[in-house]
Amino acid sequence: MDTRIIECVPNFSEGRDKEKIKSITDAICSVDGVSLLDVDAGEATNRTVVTFVGTPEAVVEGAFEGIRKAAEVIDMRAHHGAHPRMGATDVCPLIPVSGVSLEECADMARKLAERVAAELGVPTYCYEASALRPERKNLAVCREGEYEALPEKMGSEEKGPDFGNRAFDEGVARTGATTIGARDFLIAVNFNLNTTSTRRANAIAFDVREKGRPMREGGKVTGKPVKDAEGNVVMIPGTLKGTKAIGWYIDEYEIAQVSMNITDISEVPLHVAFDEVCRAANERGVRVTGTEIVGLVPKRTLVEAGKYFLRKQRRSTGIPDREIIRIAIRSMGLDELGEFDPSRKVIEYLIEDKASRRLVDLSARGLAEETASESPAPGGGSISAYMGALAASLGTMVANLSAHKAAYDDCWESFSTVAERGQELMESLLRLVDEDTAAFNRIMQVFAMPKGTQAEKEARAAALEEATLYATEVPLRTMETAMKVFGVVSEMAERGNPASVTDAGVGALAARAAVRGAFLNVKINASGLKDRGRAEALIARGERMEADAAREEARILAMVESRM
Repeated sequence: MDTRIIECVPNFSEGRDKEKIKSITDAICSVDGVSLLDVDAGEATNRTVVTFVGTPEAVVEGAFEGIRKAAEVIDMRAHHGAHPRMGATDVCPLIPVSGVSLEECADMARKLAERVAAELGVPTYCYEASALRPERKNLAVCREGEYEALPEKMGSEEKGPDFGNRAFDEGVARTGATTIGARDFLIAVNFNLNTTSTRRANAIAFDVREKGRPMREGGKVTGKPVKDAEGNVVMIPGTLKGTKAIGWYIDEYEIAQVSMNITDISEVPLHVAFDEVCRAANERGVRVTGTEIVGLVPKRTLVEAGKYFLRKQRRSTGIPDREIIRIAIRSMGLDELGEFDPSRKVIEYLIEDKASRRLVDLSARGLAEETASESPAPGGGSISAYMGALAASLGTMVANLSAHKAAYDDCWESFSTVAERGQELMESLLRLVDEDTAAFNRIMQVFAMPKGTQAEKEARAAALEEATLYATEVPLRTMETAMKVFGVVSEMAERGNPASVTDAGVGALAARAAVRGAFLNVKINASGLKDRGRAEALIARGERMEADAAREEARILAMVESRM
């Protein structure tokens, strides 16, 4: 399961006063779990674009605090700038990055808009995916007339804001109105060409962009544009929906590029845009030599691309994400114009807490030494989960080796599917390595709670029961996940590369050890539960899985022996 991450890119109507800008970003960063990625202040536009990410709850709270501070420090009555604007916080989009859908972001945006209006008195419009009226999907419709039109729009049923609609007053005069919404992640990308011709770069851009190019009389390039009955220019649409593109020449690199914004990466993933620009360029005698990503991208964008190119090669996609991303970088030439460092370009990697100490980040020696230390955690639960992860790794390895074996060319895809399943199980079990230790620490924290008064004793007892239940359920999940590993190693023992059949056997041994080891933790933690009915039910589930694991291990080992 992906970590739930969203991005927020609010635009504030202040680009000149550094103290005011800092007060806004400080307010955003005061929320735990928020990572500030960029602050782009423009003097001419008198506007600052802030980019921050984090969990949905943290980002929504950070956005609220930023809007609150902007309403305090920015007076729209004195604002002038080159960019269209309507309020102190002019626009505030929520953007899904991983583990969150656009629909979920839209719901968060509506709730945030309602809260901003209710608690801060700032009128709010909802736009893009969160729009409450179809026409308001377009930001320009919400911002029509800008700040100066608010006296007329406020209080109007047709043009007034979705939340906080009232007659224009001193509060609105100061803060203006805010537009809050949800949109998909936008990728800005330039495709490098082996030409210096801006005209040819533009021709390629017009071939692929959604808007396309004007239809011309007689089909001639220089003919007059064809117009419809209303006098509008008739367009020949391009091949890529949800994209905008132009061609330009870059002095720094001495090449022409197709510069593109992909506004809907679900409809047009980066690798699809790359292949289509390559096709259009080739038809015009031009070649795409590389790709330049402007800004940041979600991890899924590069993982999807890497898997796409691996499948084209008939190679297994059941390999670690970082290896898949390396394939994406090489396939699209992301490092042609300079180093492409995923740790600086991929949002999920950028916001990883480098200071956090995770067991799974330790070396094999480091984990062994940490376990051997005087600390009671990590202990058997974490090691059981790690054994399960190793079991999944072995099954995945056999699947990958089988997919690459010449004799199995016709069934590489089925082995790739098994390898992907093994990778997912391995990742789930690795997360449980740290979660088991976290569950133990949670119990330790309860013991530090005060227990002087009766109320404190009751609170402590309730917290202990809850923490003990959690500490019982975590190893139970380890058991359930490790049980699924038997499916991977069984399939590989039966039909995988014969030279690696013993690796599948060792995987079965490790999977059973994971199940049995985790069950010991289930039993000892369940013994501490006051709710005996629940404890017995959890233990009964564990007993059934332990018996199933013994049967699976014996069956797979018999298969391994028969193929040796």
